[in-house]
Amino acid sequence: MPKADTRIQKKNQAAILSAALVVFSQFGFRGSTLDQVADEAGLSKPNLLYYFPSKEAIYTTLLARLLENWLEPLKNIKADGDPVEELLAYATHKLEMSQHFPRESRLFANEIIQGAPRIGEVLRGELRELLGELAIVINGWAEAGKIRPVDPYHLIFSIWAVTQHYADFDVQVRAILGDADPFEGAHAHIEAMLRALLTPAGSNP
Repeated sequence: MPKADTRIQKKNQAAILSAALVVFSQFGFRGSTLDQVADEAGLSKPNLLYYFPSKEAIYTTLLARLLENWLEPLKNIKADGDPVEELLAYATHKLEMSQHFPRESRLFANEIIQGAPRIGEVLRGELRELLGELAIVINGWAEAGKIRPVDPYHLIFSIWAVTQHYADFDVQVRAILGDADPFEGAHAHIEAMLRALLTPAGSNP
């Protein structure tokens, strides 16, 4: 039976992953080096390699944790809940992730821009399957008159686009808004937009 990691080992592993997130989200996988990650973590390169054998190993560990956190909210959409509120809750969750975990969002964006070489199988497998199941639910809501008819895939794509924009294009957003907190207005705007899109005709949005 393998020994459990010690407190110091767990601390160093967490420091390496935290440092790697800073470096990879800024420079991408190709533009980053183990030396940069080690310096950011405050560890020597040999010490870093004791915990992770390669840059690839660190990067894939980060992506695996990120994907687990990002897929969970999709799984939590309840088919028997109020459709508009379920989709609004999902959009709110995604916006809060952009607000509080912008580096993770940029790391994911960089991976996608590179052609998703390390997570392509997950995108074509688990993510596609999840969206397929959700599409059936959304189409069912529309057929029952609970929401307006809407393409379920493009609806989710739109939610991703409008929420992740605030993390992935943070510099542009803040350059335009100046000192204003972009998230103060973003929540209300996205909620109003989705309610108008989804609320059936004749109902109060």
